[in-house]
Amino acid sequence: MVDDHMADANVATEDAPIADHPHAGVAEEGWSAPVGGSHIAKLVVKRSGAETDVEFPVNPPCVIGRFDPAVGPIDIDLGSMPEGSYVSRKHAKISCEEGVWKISDMGSSNGTFVLRQDFEKVDETDLNDGDEIALGNARFVFHLVPTEGPVPPPPMVAPPE
Repeated sequence: MVDDHMADANVATEDAPIADHPHAGVAEEGWSAPVGGSHIAKLVVKRSGAETDVEFPVNPPCVIGRFDPAVGPIDIDLGSMPEGSYVSRKHAKISCEEGVWKISDMGSSNGTFVLRQDFEKVDETDLNDGDEIALGNARFVFHLVPTEGPVPPPPMVAPPE
């Protein structure tokens, strides 16, 4: 059975190739490329001076903090980490504009720091691969990971018959 609203839809089927789909090619540039250009980013938790196997993928813009129903959703929730008690609900944001990665403090109580010669408290600064970040006393290493070609678009889903 086909719903009336789907009866006239031009959907990808065996008879109609994907190229004939009404949304085919709509987002040619940018759809298949990650926001950061040819790299994706991740934060790796650092404890006792060493990187751990705990990683958080960064999909910009990305808000880092602790979830609180009164404040709303966040992208990276550090509430379950031991260091999470020193992280504000909306602590920092990582963004990528024109291939430049940045971190911005969002008015946190314990500050956002980036290791240069020493840890520097920042309101906003550029991020580079390997930069060490501290949100309160939670430490991370920012990594850029090269992509292995374009990210494929999500698969076309044919409507149920």
